[in-house]
Amino acid sequence: MEESREAEFLPPDGPLREDVSRLGAMVGRMLAEQGGAAFFARVEQVRVAAIRRRREGASVDELADSLAGLDASDAEALARAFATYFQAVNTAERVHRIRRRRDYQREGSTAQPESLLDVLGRLKTEGVGADELLGWLDRLWIEPVFTAHPTEAVRRSLLEKEQAIVRSLIDGFDQERTPQERKEDDDRIYMALSSGWQTAEASPVSPTVQDEHHHVGFYLANPIYRIVPALFESLAEALHSVYGVAAKLPQLLGFATWVGGDMDGNPNVGADTIAASLATQRAHVIEHYVADVAGLARLLSQTEGRAAVDPQLQRRLDDYRARFPAAAQRVRPRHADMPYRCLLTVIGARLEATHDDNHPEGYTSATELLDDLQLIVTSLVDHHGLHAGAYAVQRLIRRVRTFGLHLARLDVRQDSRVHDDALAALLDNPAWPQLAADARTQQLRDYASGNARFPISHADVVTSLYDVFATLGDSRRRYGREAVGLYIISMARSAADVLAVLALARYGGLVENDSVPLNIAPLFETVDDLKNAPATLQALLDDPVYRQHLAARNNQQWVMLGYSDSGKDGGTLASRWGLQRAQVELLEVANAAGIELAFFHGRGGSASRGGARITPALMSSPRGAVAGVLRVTEQGEVIHRKYGIRALALRNLEQTVGAVLRASLRPRETEPREERWREQMNALSTSSRQTYRAFVEREHFVDYFRAATPIDVIEKMTLGSRPASRRSMRGVQDLRAIPWVFAWTQCRSILPGWYGLGSALEQGVQQFGEEALAEMARDWPFFSNLLDDVEMVLAKCDLDIAEAFSKLSGPLHEEFFGLIRDEFARTRHWLLQLKHSDALLRGDPRLAASIRLRNPYVDPMSLLQVDLLQRWRATERTDDALLQALVACVNGVSQGLQNTG
Repeated sequence: MEESREAEFLPPDGPLREDVSRLGAMVGRMLAEQGGAAFFARVEQVRVAAIRRRREGASVDELADSLAGLDASDAEALARAFATYFQAVNTAERVHRIRRRRDYQREGSTAQPESLLDVLGRLKTEGVGADELLGWLDRLWIEPVFTAHPTEAVRRSLLEKEQAIVRSLIDGFDQERTPQERKEDDDRIYMALSSGWQTAEASPVSPTVQDEHHHVGFYLANPIYRIVPALFESLAEALHSVYGVAAKLPQLLGFATWVGGDMDGNPNVGADTIAASLATQRAHVIEHYVADVAGLARLLSQTEGRAAVDPQLQRRLDDYRARFPAAAQRVRPRHADMPYRCLLTVIGARLEATHDDNHPEGYTSATELLDDLQLIVTSLVDHHGLHAGAYAVQRLIRRVRTFGLHLARLDVRQDSRVHDDALAALLDNPAWPQLAADARTQQLRDYASGNARFPISHADVVTSLYDVFATLGDSRRRYGREAVGLYIISMARSAADVLAVLALARYGGLVENDSVPLNIAPLFETVDDLKNAPATLQALLDDPVYRQHLAARNNQQWVMLGYSDSGKDGGTLASRWGLQRAQVELLEVANAAGIELAFFHGRGGSASRGGARITPALMSSPRGAVAGVLRVTEQGEVIHRKYGIRALALRNLEQTVGAVLRASLRPRETEPREERWREQMNALSTSSRQTYRAFVEREHFVDYFRAATPIDVIEKMTLGSRPASRRSMRGVQDLRAIPWVFAWTQCRSILPGWYGLGSALEQGVQQFGEEALAEMARDWPFFSNLLDDVEMVLAKCDLDIAEAFSKLSGPLHEEFFGLIRDEFARTRHWLLQLKHSDALLRGDPRLAASIRLRNPYVDPMSLLQVDLLQRWRATERTDDALLQALVACVNGVSQGLQNTG
């Protein structure tokens, strides 16, 4: 990796360049050692040819010809070699983000942009007083939701090796390290690289739901668990620094997961996985608490006669000694005069008893554990122990408040059509799903209110749903009400879909105080569903049965917005505008009805699935859409990028808290021109959707898609426990959004992220004038943010490589790829024209440099994939060796491009 890369780095990024070169040299040495000198020479030959192609504008055919016909094992090794380079670059960039953060903190003169110190300083400058800020902090609720949707499924052992590399690089920040220490750092990095090379990236066996849970649990129970106290400490320090206040901070943060509860299209998820996931999460969090309590017991060594304790603490200790005699006897006689250590030892015993649901002495709620810990803090503070251990106990208190005894709330999701199938069986009416929504609503009211009961049915779909609701009720009793999150209805289209859940929940016995204790969130996914969402919500809020249910839920209604399927359905522009407009109109309905509306954003990693930087995304939201609450899905490679390293997990959460505060306290000003902009956007959206739908509904499109992308490889990959499509694929509507985006990204066109925009802009210029659209691009955050996201997608595309994939479709290539190339050119032209720019990413040189750094290493894997696809398909997709080589290419391209799913 020593070929000159000066153009790929910005002037301030000298340390990054050094890390990339250092890791690249180690990767090269490792490849030569593991694969032999000839193998390494081949890697270098391809790498240099790829760089030359980029720099000299050579034909893609020359590079493709050099990669054609490789033996499957050689091809797999070559793809893995380039993927290993990507891992090195990705890791170096993550570490550089940590370095830059430390530089800001070290200098102290300037707050890092988007840090809490920076955000609070901006808010104060904008006139936000301390009382107003503290009032909003009490309303703040941020809840990342980890889903099982995979575009990356790296083994935990490889994640741990990456963390070892990160730690060694961070150790290198210390300029005082000796040559011997630096050699030891290099040795640890080289060992991690070498052992990683000898480890398969993923298991050949499809992961089970429990495997997915352990994967997500790696992030929840490791980096995130560790950094939560630091987030609150950072916020407290910023409050004191900017406003001079020392406030008691509210909870304001929680986590949720879909793993084990997302039944939509996954026959492997149901009542048993719900129960297993919650049990596993309980076990994980208690194990961490037990370890932390043991650490505190060693720390708090205060002895009688040297430090006094509150009488209440002594009484609690006496009580626990009687309740846990075996644990009390474990305290060594020489430690018997250490009251805090003794109490923490028996607290640990009570935590261990909590593992057993039937143990009468276990904690029944997190509140009981918090009471014990707060008793210790109060005693310490009252007896000169604020700096003698109280802060350490407060860190554990902050974790317990965040994670409770459940670690993360478990959401449950099911398709509305499954509910209809169950109701058809219960009501003995096969035509139930075809009835008009009003008719279904009318019949469901008595069942949803509890005034009528369904007869017992033994139909499979009824039994499975009965078990789900019964398990949710049992889980609330066993793990606490906070353990169960939202019940999400996929493909929700009417008020009847929501009443169906109320009725089925009562059938399953999920009733407390004659009310269903469940927050039900309809998920509006397609462009048409988003358009009809306000009418659906209005009908729901007009229903007396549902309003009674909502009154028992503090009159708060959750609505989930689907970025993925709306993008697949109508293209990026129509999707984003549909989501924006739906939020405005849904808020109007909720405000008129006097209820609080909270949005749950179903975002993905790619721009076409709502992936975007958090601050621009929230600041471009409609006024009132944030209002102190952010609930958003985190999935695929996004989880690893945001939460895989502690320092970056902390930085991400700080940015999120800051963005929510800014969007809530000082949303963008009311803009008198926005009414005109909305009318223009309606026209642009309609035009874009028509162009997009004309393409995906074209005759033989499905055949083209299956031939011109590696979707058939993706469907065979062991990424997740869920099928790639909901049914046999008759059209785009039956393919899940993630494989859809993933396939187009792999072939380097990333078509869902931009197709239709160019035609819409061109037509918009003809209808409204270029200056009118340029004004929107300059002055309207919504439109500006959309164009920025599309610009990033265009910069990652390579139409020459996309054409190589397209040629795999044979006679369909000319028809379809001509449309793709023309629309790409049209989109690029008008985007640059409206932004008054002469090159993509001119305004984001850091991202442009990052893409330039990776492109020469992605290209060989892409072209290798084209050759392998053709050969694999020629074997009727039976050659497993070729398939494994293809999987290596898919993984490598995904790591190189990032934001893929």
